[in-house]
Amino acid sequence: MIYDIFDILRNSLLITGLVMVMMLVIEYANIISGGQRLLNLQNSRLKQLIVASLLGLVPGCIGGFVIVSLFAHGVVNFGALTAVMIVSLGDEAFMMFAAMPETAVVIVVLLFAVAVFSGFVINIFIKKAPLPDCKKHFEIQTDKNGNIHGNILQNIKSMTCQRAVLILGIAVFVFGISSGLLDHSHEPQFASENCIWHLNLVFNEHWLNMVFAVISIATLYIVLKVSDDFLNRHLWGHIIKKHFLKIFLWTLVALLAIYFLLHFININEWTSNNRVSVLLFALLIGLIPESGPHIIFIVLFMNGSVPFSVLMANSFVQDGHSALPLLAESKKSFVYMKLIKLAIGIIIGFTGIVAGF
Repeated sequence: MIYDIFDILRNSLLITGLVMVMMLVIEYANIISGGQRLLNLQNSRLKQLIVASLLGLVPGCIGGFVIVSLFAHGVVNFGALTAVMIVSLGDEAFMMFAAMPETAVVIVVLLFAVAVFSGFVINIFIKKAPLPDCKKHFEIQTDKNGNIHGNILQNIKSMTCQRAVLILGIAVFVFGISSGLLDHSHEPQFASENCIWHLNLVFNEHWLNMVFAVISIATLYIVLKVSDDFLNRHLWGHIIKKHFLKIFLWTLVALLAIYFLLHFININEWTSNNRVSVLLFALLIGLIPESGPHIIFIVLFMNGSVPFSVLMANSFVQDGHSALPLLAESKKSFVYMKLIKLAIGIIIGFTGIVAGF
């Protein structure tokens, strides 16, 4: 029991570490890319739709926040707004790409295709849906002093506590995955001979660990290079303070929940005999405009407890917390968008169950 709990804790740290390094890189790339260039999309509905769907592919909340703000300013239409929300997976996208990259690619390709088609159909029927200003949610921004990069030697000499913590954390994580200390290289048997824990977080492939090690080293360079203000506002203030603990706790809770469920019931048998109920639950959870609760279906799928159709249906309905600014500014638009996504999720989910996948 103690060894199993320790293994779950290690898996939670591995997932959280992978998610954090990817989020830090995405945050850095987002800021230096100059997102204000998106403000010239008004004259092309097709361009709005494609750009919105592509932004939805960016893991995390940023794509949805950008399009909500552009929608509020009348730059993009409701079709583009719905498209980005269909593709968006919130913080769960980081976990999917860290834990099951091949499946994640399949999911986002399907989401993208359905998003473009749905947005095109929506644009035929809904021409305009103005919103009050929500510029406060527009996360694409530059450093307040205009200085994104600093001097590495100077940053080291006058190192802040936040930078030191990030450097130490990333360095420990790089050592952990490159040395195998954080590698999930075995499959402990929980509950019974027929109940195997199939949580191979990194495919047990050494080369993939090395890829994440390289990404982590690049993240370490970013942390060393950026200015104090950029680090404090974006890398520490946005990523670490707002996301680290939440992702770790949700991941840990999901893994612990599955672990203890396996001790009391044969969850694989129960879910296979109650697929409609599980699907409906996945759809309802998907309506929650927040990252975290949806992790349970990723873990269940990785454990072989739910079919791909259930994970896919949940992915269509949920959008992490990308839609929170929309809920704050226009509940009507939020409800319409969620109902459309729910209808798509129902169609995809039940079609998948009938087809047997």
